[in-house]
Formats: sequence, structure tokens, C-alpha cells
Amino acid sequence: MSAVIHLGKKQSTKNEDWLNAVEHIEEAVTKDEIDKLASKTVSEIKKFVKGKHAAYAWSGGKDSIVLSKLCEKAGIHESMIGVCDLEYPAFMTWIEKNKPDGCEIVKIELGLDWLAKHEQLLFPKSSAYAARWFSVVQHTAQRIFFKDKALDVLVLGRRHADGNYTGKDNSYTDGKGVLRYSPLADWKHEHILAYIHYNKLPLPPIYGWKNGYLCGTHPWPARQWCGSVENGWSEVYDIDPSIVESAAAKIESARRFLEERG
Repeated sequence: MSAVIHLGKKQSTKNEDWLNAVEHIEEAVTKDEIDKLASKTVSEIKKFVKGKHAAYAWSGGKDSIVLSKLCEKAGIHESMIGVCDLEYPAFMTWIEKNKPDGCEIVKIELGLDWLAKHEQLLFPKSSAYAARWFSVVQHTAQRIFFKDKALDVLVLGRRHADGNYTGKDNSYTDGKGVLRYSPLADWKHEHILAYIHYNKLPLPPIYGWKNGYLCGTHPWPARQWCGSVENGWSEVYDIDPSIVESAAAKIESARRFLEERG
């Protein structure tokens, strides 16, 4: 891999570094290199899920987009995505058009009334609050899907480069009995970008928004790296004013933002 590009942990890398890596990805990873890595990963997935009822979790984010293609090649065709009532409308439109065939949308009923009672989670100012969003939306949806489909294993796109825990041998069973397996655990950021580039895979609009690669896919109030609640509303307003206008009916800080904006 070329020394021209090196992306570190997502939390310590600037969004412009990601955009630069996308633009110059062929200098970092060759097609032959990513094809070999993908083939190896498909073989590993087949070996792990053999004899098991498996499905994969798809978020619409870059990692899950790669994961979906590898899982399909490994013979896994069931999938799910967890969402709530606080998603960006443009993102949900993209999801409906681009989700894998048969991907089941598991909706968690969290809306503005819930958010008004949990305002400490609005535009998370710590990793603990950010993790709480994953717990109440994605992990809850995954657990529901796992139980409803009587799965043996749910395949995830979690990677060490993002600081994610993947367990021993990249699998673990949580306290609710859900076995999660992460075959992309050792993929670098550049590998993900290269697979998407060489296979011409579409990305959701989130990656074209401010700090898109830092924020990744998320419900709009889970948007990180804003610096303050006021900046959070400003960034969301720039993406979709209707979100802030609707939130103002329930959340005081949104109402104040609109008043001060004039």
C-alpha cells in the first residue's frame, strides 16, 4: 500500500483526509489486491456460517455496503436494517431505492417525543452518548430480527480500524444470546474505499454532507462532531430545514435556533 495515503482511526481523521483518500484510492490499493482480499473474506464467511442459519446487518453505510456484496457471494441472502423515526428523509429515500433484495427494515419507535425526554443524547458530546444511540436503535433492531428469524449468527461490518470490538476470532455472543460475527474486522479504511470504487457501488447522500465520513450513517439527532447543540441544529438545517422546523414543536433548543436565525 502506498505511503501517499494512510487513514487512521475514524475519530482522529479529518473528513478532508477521507475525501482525499477516495480521490486517490487507486494509488493506495490495486484492484488485484482488493479482489484477493475480498475472495479470502468470502471463503472465511462461508467457513464460519456453514451449517448455520445466518443473515447480515446492513446499515446503508460504506462498511455494510461492502459486507452485503461479500455475504451474497458467500450465499447469505437474508438481511436487515434498523431505523427509527428520526432518520434523515433523504437517507430513507436512498435506503428504499438501494437496500439489498429482501432486506427487512426493522423500525424502532423512537421519535421527537422520546427525544424531548432524552435531550442529553441530542448531538452526542461523548462516545458514551454516541454508543447509546447504537444500543437503542441498531442493537435493539438486530436482537429483534435475530430472534424473529431464529438465526444462529448475524454477520456485521464492524472493523478494528474504527475501534470496534469484534470478540475473539472476530465473533462474540452478547448477553441477549445474539452471536455476532465480523469478517471485515481487519480490513483497513482504504480497503473499504477501494472495494466500493472498483465495484462502482453507490453511497448514500450522507457521505456528501459536512463531515459525512466522520459521522457515517446515523439518525439526525445522533450527529456527532458538532461542537455544540446550536452547531448541531445549524448543520442539520443545512441538510434539511424541515427536520429542525418539525423538531421545534417539541424541543426548545430547536425553537430558539429558528428564532435566532430569523
